[in-house]
Amino acid sequence: MHRVWNFSAGPATLPTEVLLQVQEELLDWHGAGCGVMEMSHRGKEFTGILETAEADLRELLGIPAQYKVLFLQGGATQQFAQVPMNLLAGDQAEKSADYIVTGSWSKKAFKEAQRIGQVRQAASVEAKGQVADGFTRLPRADELDLDPQAAYLHLCTNETIHGVEVHDDAALAALLPAGVPLVADMSSHILSRPVDVSRYGLIYAGAQKNIGPSGVTLVIMREDLLGRAPAGIPTVMDYQVMADNGSMLNTPPTFAIYVAGLVFQWLKRQGGLAGMQAINREKAELVYAAIDASQGFYKNPVAADCRSCMNIPFTLAKPELDKPFLAEAQAAGLLGLKGHKSVGGMRASIYNAMPLDGVRALVHFMNDFAAKNA
Repeated sequence: MHRVWNFSAGPATLPTEVLLQVQEELLDWHGAGCGVMEMSHRGKEFTGILETAEADLRELLGIPAQYKVLFLQGGATQQFAQVPMNLLAGDQAEKSADYIVTGSWSKKAFKEAQRIGQVRQAASVEAKGQVADGFTRLPRADELDLDPQAAYLHLCTNETIHGVEVHDDAALAALLPAGVPLVADMSSHILSRPVDVSRYGLIYAGAQKNIGPSGVTLVIMREDLLGRAPAGIPTVMDYQVMADNGSMLNTPPTFAIYVAGLVFQWLKRQGGLAGMQAINREKAELVYAAIDASQGFYKNPVAADCRSCMNIPFTLAKPELDKPFLAEAQAAGLLGLKGHKSVGGMRASIYNAMPLDGVRALVHFMNDFAAKNA
């Protein structure tokens, strides 16, 4: 079954076979007489769905036993506040937190944390970018100013808007001062490749790119970081309370969790995260090769070793061709290619559920459009 090729940055395309299963089970889940949207979140049916989803996620990522998995709400944007509310208050209030700013989302996280407690900008390459107000690479080791007493170090490991990705988290972890937890926003590339969770104190990710529909947010957190929130924090924002209640202090986003669980099972059928990494690299290489071989017709500003495998921004040498490019792409069944309003141009988001055939169709269109308009 083919619909269109959806390159939207999120909410993003989902695996067709997952959507077909959702369709089949929508009115009656496994003989329950109702769909998941209508179930009690405390009933045995949904409890089983939640437990299976967590078990599959733990298997995919190799999550150690001493980490809690939370299915929360509010998106990554809520985590911009919830992280410092839990880790930069209470008995940690005398400390500051370090933030590495590599793009729009880490910049927003840094700004939000300033409302909660003391924070430092440990590095930013914004002023050194190749374009105005741009981020085109990661900071070098000698550009990091890390506080050895920081409450935590925060970064976004894949910047969705600017297309900058941290590929070597081992090297990053090696630079981290002893005892400083590493906190990562992995919203736009989680589950796209293997990750050593043990290098991180806390990982969070909005679901609407590689996990499932919008509405659920993953938090993977080392247990020793729980219980640090001050007494005055709203209960629903306290990681310890949410962990103690199995993510069900209040009604969780049940349907989004159900779909996420189906996506986890789909990922296992693709060969797990190692299998997805191989496919994602092949897809990214196809698009970058088309850009680099276009003799300047298309340009990607990101340093080669920092290019994202998930989000590929590019511009056309002739801006007046932007509208015709998007119109002809849509007519060809290639949707969601308009770049973020803050940077303009184009952006192809090639998440896990985007098949190779979709990327080949995009590359064919790009080559044909360049040939006609060069």
